[in-house]
Amino acid sequence: MNSPAERHGQVRRILLWVLLANVAVIAAKLIVGLRSGSIAVLGDAAHSGVDAINNVVGLAAMRLAAAPPDAEHPYGHGKFETLAALAIAAFLSVTCFELVQSALDRLVRGGAPPDIQPEMLVVLTAVIVVNTAVALGEARASRRLSSEILAADARHTASDVLVTAGVLVGLAITDWTGWAAADAWLALVVALVVARSGYKIFRETVPVLVDERAVDPREIEGVASRVPGVRAVTRVRSRGQSVGRFAELTVQVAPGETVVSGHEIADEVERRVAAQIGFTDVTVHVEPHVNGRNGEG
Repeated sequence: MNSPAERHGQVRRILLWVLLANVAVIAAKLIVGLRSGSIAVLGDAAHSGVDAINNVVGLAAMRLAAAPPDAEHPYGHGKFETLAALAIAAFLSVTCFELVQSALDRLVRGGAPPDIQPEMLVVLTAVIVVNTAVALGEARASRRLSSEILAADARHTASDVLVTAGVLVGLAITDWTGWAAADAWLALVVALVVARSGYKIFRETVPVLVDERAVDPREIEGVASRVPGVRAVTRVRSRGQSVGRFAELTVQVAPGETVVSGHEIADEVERRVAAQIGFTDVTVHVEPHVNGRNGEG
């Protein structure tokens, strides 16, 4: 298994390559959008621009998250990665607002349909291929490295593929029919996709930031109670997701256990819970078990 430093290094390298791909995609969409006058394409370029911003934020966040625990951050800096994922949702909300505003303005004021050339459709098709490869590769890496920021960015890139595909089809229809309002309606559809992507990220990152339990306490109790010498398991708590999960629990042992044997039992509980459930750090407190009640710790 990779060390935390190696993992953060791999995540940063992936984000850097994705950033370079996003810059190329943004340039292609901006050229098509400006030459054709399509607000849907320009909105799609903005959507990709948020992807690039996300990558920059992610690179900075991963550098902070890679720092080891210190006196002020005894649980480490892993939540910087979660904050970066939440920042993605915030950037998406701004993109959504701008798209809706531009689309409504086009619908109210009217205007000529976009001037679409065949080569522009070819460029957008190439963009879809590039983003599909990026999204699939990033999703695989997020599972391998248990990375929230890669998972969030992969979903955003995947939504970018759907948005660009929709824009491509819509532009083709607009070019064939000459319906000027189609581009504005298409931009509103793009805004809905952007909003949905942001909501999913928000829904998954907030529980981590408010320390929602990582696993059902009964799962931890089941593992701990199977350790020889453990009479009862109480006060089970856990928090965190993926990398950076922490658990704390109290085990009750026979009153006749010595200090040394009691700590040996606690050490074994910590080892098993960390290995079998997947926690970065497990803290076990030991108490004597007296007549089915807690003794004095």
